[in-house]
Amino acid sequence: MRTGLAPDGGLYMPVEIPKLEPIFWSSLHKLDFTEIALEMARPYLSDELPVEVLKKVVVDAFNFPVKLHSLTEKHHILELYHGPTLAFKDFGARFMARLFSEIAHKEQREVTILVATSGDTGSAVAHGFYKVPGVKVCLLYPKGKVSRLQEMQMATLGENVTALEVDGVFDDCQRLVKQAFVDEELNKKLQLSSANSINIARLLPQSFYYAFVLGEFQKMGMDAPVFSVPSGNFGNLTGGLLAMKMGMPVHTFLAATNVNDVVPGYLKGGTYTPKDSVQTLSNAMDVGNPSNFVRIKALFGGSDASIRSHIKGYSYTDEETLDEIRTVKKQQNYLLCPHTAIGVRAAKEYAISQLGGVPLVTLATAHPVKFRDVIEPETGQKIDIPERLAVWLKREKQSISIGNSFEEFKGFLIES
Repeated sequence: MRTGLAPDGGLYMPVEIPKLEPIFWSSLHKLDFTEIALEMARPYLSDELPVEVLKKVVVDAFNFPVKLHSLTEKHHILELYHGPTLAFKDFGARFMARLFSEIAHKEQREVTILVATSGDTGSAVAHGFYKVPGVKVCLLYPKGKVSRLQEMQMATLGENVTALEVDGVFDDCQRLVKQAFVDEELNKKLQLSSANSINIARLLPQSFYYAFVLGEFQKMGMDAPVFSVPSGNFGNLTGGLLAMKMGMPVHTFLAATNVNDVVPGYLKGGTYTPKDSVQTLSNAMDVGNPSNFVRIKALFGGSDASIRSHIKGYSYTDEETLDEIRTVKKQQNYLLCPHTAIGVRAAKEYAISQLGGVPLVTLATAHPVKFRDVIEPETGQKIDIPERLAVWLKREKQSISIGNSFEEFKGFLIES
């Protein structure tokens, strides 16, 4: 968990995915979110932490609501943006921060967290790990390719959080982080880890809310839904697949993305071919070589046919994204961020192909206020900035600009 990448540069996966008893999955309606999280985390972490410590981690990490909003009778929105930074990344970042703090205390060794971000991961990790004892955080984000609010949330903290503004795209940031993890000299000097979705401990808490949805559906007497998942690095979708492999009933997953459509193209029968990312309004999806695709392959034993039978791929342009934002505002008076809009559009397209008979849940990944510069002109509705976010816009930016060469990045880490 602490090393992020394996020595060969690959991603860690559990040796075995634990299967929870059917009675757990059929009784989710009796449990609250933290109870579900504790039961799903225990098989993975019982050897690391006593159950009473793990329970404290879970209760402290998930101290904000998870809400299910009904867009229509058959289509529901899982609002995952009610945490401190108003993005779904709060689930993974807060859970990891508390785990790392407990383990750093136990082992008495400082760890350096490296994070590549195309948007909300950085702010969630920055705030999740801010002032956590025994942990330093280094965030890498592409210059000019994140929203101002996202940037100010992660680049104004200081203390144990350093923000690096990289001259390049997200894939450059991700490449630098991956190179650092396999650099022998760096790893002799520093205890490196990651809070990106390349770290398995980030994905585990992202499986919890899929089970929560199933519990809510049980309360309503509804069947297991189709999950439409806005997807960039594909960690959020992998979290759902982990839950499925643990025994959770599910109908189908939809991988919804923008014109960076490497995975949707593969899911539709093409060859998986990484390519340079293209900048879009849904910037967290601007990924040309998603790290977690290899995990998806591993979960299905490398079977293309099995992957394509469980996951359907969809991709949309900026114009289609904006059209969906306008449509949902007009028809349901509900605001969508650009990422969530893509998920909603995919769910609608899937429903048409299935004649509308299956319940749908779209994961809402960020609060609309984080993209108000995009949404307000399209909807004509002013979005007020919550005070907890507005405070960051008044602070001084403390980021450090660097190029995209590994030698420069490595030198910075050694000297800092």
